[in-house]
Amino acid sequence: MTVMETTPAPTQAGVDACRAAPEAHPRPNGQDRYTISEVSAITGLTAHTLRWYERIGLMPDIDRSHTGQRRYGNHDLDWLAFVNKLRLTGMPVADMVRYAELVRLGDHTFDERRELLESTRRDVLHRMAELQDTLAVLDHKITFYAGAGSAQQPQSA
Repeated sequence: MTVMETTPAPTQAGVDACRAAPEAHPRPNGQDRYTISEVSAITGLTAHTLRWYERIGLMPDIDRSHTGQRRYGNHDLDWLAFVNKLRLTGMPVADMVRYAELVRLGDHTFDERRELLESTRRDVLHRMAELQDTLAVLDHKITFYAGAGSAQQPQSA
């Protein structure tokens, strides 16, 4: 399995969840070839970022037309959607590139891929807990100011 291959449509538990995620941008029916500018418009990534992803190995093996123009397919858009989710987790680019390498190496790397994703998941859960604590402080202050506004008393921060 390569980075660009997609998993079968989900029919049971355990199928790659990123494949089942709803698409943020509808794709033209029947279209499976996109220019870099079309991919940029669909994904919100700049052409510079797409070229950089290719250069560092995060998006290898992009098909080219006879004139050398990049031609992305739906499988590339699926991969970019997954990479975007990894970016949102705060996963370092080096880890994303390592994950892509593991995917290219094949199914025997499932354990290492899982470990990488589990580590990222732990980091996300930790950040979520920090944000929950921060939200509680904000809620407390908002409640305080809502009550203090009616009393018109000077208060500390």
